[in-house]
Amino acid sequence: MPGNRMPLVSIIVPCYNEQNTIGLLLTAIHQQSFDRLNMEVIVADGLSEDRTRENIMHFQQAHPDLSIKIVNNEKRTIPSGLNEAIRASGGNILFVLTLIVFRTQITSNAAWRRLLQGRGIMWEASGRYNPVDLDGLPGRSLQPLPILSVWVMLVTGWEETHRWSTRFPLLIQRTLFDRIGLFDETLLTNEDYELNVRIRQAGGSVWLDPRIRSRYFARTSFKQLTRQYWRYGYWKGRMIRRYPGTIRWRQLLPPLFIAGLLFLSLLAIWISWARWLSLAVVGVYLITLILAGIKLAINKRDFPIIIGLPLAISVMHISWGSAFLWNYISKPDTS
Repeated sequence: MPGNRMPLVSIIVPCYNEQNTIGLLLTAIHQQSFDRLNMEVIVADGLSEDRTRENIMHFQQAHPDLSIKIVNNEKRTIPSGLNEAIRASGGNILFVLTLIVFRTQITSNAAWRRLLQGRGIMWEASGRYNPVDLDGLPGRSLQPLPILSVWVMLVTGWEETHRWSTRFPLLIQRTLFDRIGLFDETLLTNEDYELNVRIRQAGGSVWLDPRIRSRYFARTSFKQLTRQYWRYGYWKGRMIRRYPGTIRWRQLLPPLFIAGLLFLSLLAIWISWARWLSLAVVGVYLITLILAGIKLAINKRDFPIIIGLPLAISVMHISWGSAFLWNYISKPDTS
């Protein structure tokens, strides 16, 4: 950093084997209108086995006006990477990205202005981001479905706040971690939600700025999508077991759907109406998804989406709901 001046903003990025996407992220960061002399990038690399580090160093050589530092993430988990990068950072404001939003191209500078010019004491911020995938059918099917990402803020007297669930990326004042601690490394996923809980317990609230937008590169295969949402569902269950008061009705819908179908399937062995009811439930579910797929395919002139959207949505629901239930069957949370 020129003149040994401490940066105002530290961008925190955990990564592992991201040779194809690290350049997109660094380019997006470099294109931000925020003063690069007041910004640094801390990449916590999980000892990547591809060309991730080499690509980072090449980018740094080509863009010496952006400070980039690589630290080792020996544990190779997202929360451990986040914590390693936070410890190595020097900024008063931390822009935190996870592997999910790591594949993000930031398309709005409103985040910086919101935090720097906002009223009250803001701890976190985010907005809307859309999944993008030009190659795989899952991404093409989910691309038009906006994913709400919110910024958790501790606000003093701000009338515009709303209570949403937190999502990455996060724009955070460093004093947050001084007050409530770093990310919980016992949670391999949902560490953002757990942080959100502690923020609320400290008096925080959640606020969404729809003007802040970014793009998220979705999974390229249904196998990857299945593994992703199984992991999400399992660790969401672990989180809720730890903080049962945080559960929301919408989070219960996928596991209740799976449990209901299993129950009806068992009853169907002996009771005929249970067989017909289970078929009706599945039929209505699939027809709804197929109709949505037809409408989307016509709008985009991409007819494989007729199959892609029902598959993608059902994979997400079934994987998430099944993993959530499996969490309660597996060994108890002793943390």
